[in-house]
Amino acid sequence: MPDTNAVSTNWPTYTKVPENLWQHIQMNAGVVVKGFDPTDGRYEAIIGATANGTSFNPNPEFYDLGEGIDNLPANTKQLKKIRAFDPTLSGTFKSITEELLQMLQAASTKEGTGIVHIIPSGELTEADFNEVTLIADYSEVNTGATAGFLALTVKNALNTTGFQWQTQNRDKGNFPFEFHGHYDLTNLDMVPFDIYMRQGVA
Repeated sequence: MPDTNAVSTNWPTYTKVPENLWQHIQMNAGVVVKGFDPTDGRYEAIIGATANGTSFNPNPEFYDLGEGIDNLPANTKQLKKIRAFDPTLSGTFKSITEELLQMLQAASTKEGTGIVHIIPSGELTEADFNEVTLIADYSEVNTGATAGFLALTVKNALNTTGFQWQTQNRDKGNFPFEFHGHYDLTNLDMVPFDIYMRQGVA
């Protein structure tokens, strides 16, 4: 009779993970920052503390150039085109500053010192668009000057939902955000987001 208590060392052929798994894992919630420098991974400042992570979606809009033409099957790869991207960075801030409040409101002006007055505006200006980056730990080497990172920069970002505020009983307030990237008339070929990755070096 076989020993039913014996532990088999014969794992199924495909029940495996890559040997270098921890070199390619993204960890933790990351931070939303401004002034990101992709050459060294540094940034100017953290925009605000977040809760429950931050989500990115490039939202590509595809179209089929062959649609409506007889004898062409739908989704022929040579005729598949991208019309545009609507990159979106969304989540919830848990901290708020004068600068962030104005960014979340999107179209606004600021007056005063001490007691700051954020005045909503019905017109957008060039200053209302910002560059916003989500950057997070990547790979098993994630400390020091050569730490690994995965980063996503949204260009010409605008919080299209406006300033939103949810208070909570016996808890901290929530400030939801949804930054959308925008194209620029001066360079319409430039997709309004960039992705950066660096393998950590010990």
